[in-house]
Amino acid sequence: MRTITSVLQGEQVEDGGGVKLTRFFDPRSAKLADPFLLLDEFRTDQPLDYVGGFPPHPHRGFETVTYIIAGAMRHADNRGNTGRLESGGAQWMTAGRGIIHEEMPQQENGLLWGYQLWVNLPAARKMADPFYRDLRPEDIPSTGLEGGVRARVVAGELAGVRGPIAGGEVNPYYFDIEIPAGGQFTWQPPEGHLVLIVGVSGEVSAQGAAVASRKLAILEGEGPVEAGSAVGGRVLVIAGRPLREPVAHAGPFVMNTRQQLLEAVNDYQAGRF
Repeated sequence: MRTITSVLQGEQVEDGGGVKLTRFFDPRSAKLADPFLLLDEFRTDQPLDYVGGFPPHPHRGFETVTYIIAGAMRHADNRGNTGRLESGGAQWMTAGRGIIHEEMPQQENGLLWGYQLWVNLPAARKMADPFYRDLRPEDIPSTGLEGGVRARVVAGELAGVRGPIAGGEVNPYYFDIEIPAGGQFTWQPPEGHLVLIVGVSGEVSAQGAAVASRKLAILEGEGPVEAGSAVGGRVLVIAGRPLREPVAHAGPFVMNTRQQLLEAVNDYQAGRF
């Protein structure tokens, strides 16, 4: 049976240029959510909570996935990549051996709402070349499922619909699922995958437990994922293959050993990113 091993309540934190976030977990909880390292939600219609954005900062050793539900942000990095993230769009960035990027709001009022996920890289790929992919809303396919359930497929495959991101050691899956009143979503993840269910809005029950907005359930074991709603709700369903490797982290760097972290800091300070 696939069961819930943890239910996490997001905590209020600030990051970047003073952006107010709900943080579900960070690299200190890497064993809990392997292969995922961090998950943040930014959701506010108060400009002072987000206008500072995320000025230039470095990363090494993992991938970032940013998914926008409302509002717009601009990405730019020292590799020359630029992109505008709009409602329904996403970006998938591999930091690899090192990248410096910024993510800045493209609005001074209104709602800004989205999620950022950090996906660990295996030891063999932590020093890979950086990579960036901008996913426009039309790049992310959607599909209707039984009982009126709607799904957008950012990564992986669902009901024969393949998202723009697939494969790799972690073999990620990332679905945005809307469940109508009385609806039920059922999905069989690949064997061995850990699953996150993130409450976005409404009321959803997963594996028999309530997953409210700004709560996250971690599912382990085998068997299907089952989520339903009596009144209607929305969740993110995210899954990946655990790496089961040592995790050493310091701020924006996630490696396997302390020595590698020291090398990351030295390389960044010496301008080798």
